[in-house]
Amino acid sequence: MNRAFLYLIAGWSGFFVMGLELLGGRLLAPYFGSSIYVWGAIISVFMLALSLGYLAGGRASLSAPSLRRLATLLLLAALSTLPVLLFGDALLERLSIAFGDPRFGSLLAAGLLFSLPAFVSGMISPYAVRLLVADRDSSGHHAGKLYFVSTFGSAAGTILTSFYLVLYLEVNQIVLLMLGVSIALGALVCVLPFGIEA
Repeated sequence: MNRAFLYLIAGWSGFFVMGLELLGGRLLAPYFGSSIYVWGAIISVFMLALSLGYLAGGRASLSAPSLRRLATLLLLAALSTLPVLLFGDALLERLSIAFGDPRFGSLLAAGLLFSLPAFVSGMISPYAVRLLVADRDSSGHHAGKLYFVSTFGSAAGTILTSFYLVLYLEVNQIVLLMLGVSIALGALVCVLPFGIEA
């Protein structure tokens, strides 16, 4: 059961990141357009934030890792997305006025809105690997399975968000839905009377 929740968190985190990245393009489009510059800015912010998150997650896993702490990371990733809902439109409007060049305006906007949730989400996979690995001989096998689940979640988030969710829900509604799933999953793991300790 512990491992099932661990894989579930990793898979959902992948879904969450890719869903948020795609929605970022929809959020920025009315203010900066949807050119390759805007998408380049969004992708760059997510890749940089995720890479830094991987480093931080690996370091955090060195100190008494547990499933509850992993779930806490998921909760933090969700909560760090709240500014997108609360201040996103106002921030984007101001930045679009302040920056005539959509390249730099969209880069700053994406950085301010999405770097923190992407950073915290990036911490989840390396932290989860630490919980799975019991011995050096099986470390590659466990890491491969976990990254499979995480990347599969990313693919599912890409397909479901871009093919279906945007057809039936507003962008803010989709963000709220994803926040709700993250909070429910993270809170469930935090209150259950178990946890993988490594």
